[in-house]
Amino acid sequence: MDRACPVDRNRSIVGLHGLRDRFRCQRELGSCRRRNSHGSLRGGRDIGRVSAGGAEKPIMSSDALRQAVHEARDEAAPFAVLATVALVVLSMVSLRANWQLVGGAGWWVWLIAAAPYAALALMLVAGLDRGWDRERRRAVVKLLLVVVVVCSVLETGLLAASLLSASKLGISGPQLLQSASTLWLSNVIAFGLAFWELDCGGPVRRALSAHRRTPDIQFPQDENPTLARAGWVPHLSDYLYLSTTNSIAFSPTDAMP
Repeated sequence: MDRACPVDRNRSIVGLHGLRDRFRCQRELGSCRRRNSHGSLRGGRDIGRVSAGGAEKPIMSSDALRQAVHEARDEAAPFAVLATVALVVLSMVSLRANWQLVGGAGWWVWLIAAAPYAALALMLVAGLDRGWDRERRRAVVKLLLVVVVVCSVLETGLLAASLLSASKLGISGPQLLQSASTLWLSNVIAFGLAFWELDCGGPVRRALSAHRRTPDIQFPQDENPTLARAGWVPHLSDYLYLSTTNSIAFSPTDAMP
């Protein structure tokens, strides 16, 4: 409701003091209307709401958006680039050494696997703050992660099948070690990025949410908040650690889906 004017509207205003009070009242009324229409500000962060098509949506604060962009561009993208470089190096070494896998698969298999990682790195660098719709960007990233995970699983199966015919194919120790280590690294990165993107609706929603109400992956800090510092939320390093322990442990890890 509009703030009541300190000057009685029914009283005739006489003199300069009355005019000054009247102008001050009008300014206060205008200020109240602007605050009511734009929402309140707390701590320098915009938490107002705007209506679009009858549904209210929270206004994204600049601090939270910068945090999500930083995590995608400066943390997640370099890991996708690392997987791309590792697979390209394996492809070039396989070509030079004429390494073959079962079914006539050669160096080009690793180069194909590097392509979705490169596309994923580009999306993580440019997708959050280049005018893309958030849900559209997330759908593209999820699709690329599906392709990455499928390629990793297929190549792991291809390498395992090649080991059954190692003597016929002439698979050497260096070929096995480099291929297996590159596949393990790319698998850890692929599943770590998948966990990071899927948990609680993705990095942007986690940055905008004040609390982890319904996490898709339960960390020890979620189960026992006394173990966590104030305001703790999982970051990319936590999801990569989860992916690493999942890949090497024969028992359930601390974080559970």
